[in-house]
Amino acid sequence: MYRIMLKAKIHGAWVTETNIDYEGSLTLDESLMKTGEMVPNEQVWVYNVTNGERFTTYLIKGKKDSGVIGINGAAVHKAQKGHKLIVASYCLIDEQEIQFFLPKKLILDENNRIKEIK
Repeated sequence: MYRIMLKAKIHGAWVTETNIDYEGSLTLDESLMKTGEMVPNEQVWVYNVTNGERFTTYLIKGKKDSGVIGINGAAVHKAQKGHKLIVASYCLIDEQEIQFFLPKKLILDENNRIKEIK
């Protein structure tokens, strides 16, 4: 049996830009993606700490070390510049592997720089 488990979480991400005239996705600093072991076009869940909205989208790579967290397309109605987010990705794990699996948890500062990895 497989279970859906948290693979990586970026906690305390601050939205730096929005672009409603885009097909839809979340732009994420390439360095954050790499450290969180996330890849372009990967599905992510976004939890808006500021207003309680939740949505699912996919990642596009933002400029490395820029701190960019961009909300694009229809998701602009769920998160605005200055909102605080949690971005999470999940994976399927065989039950026998669960006890050995640890998700990556990145805690960001107010400039979207990693201040802690758990």
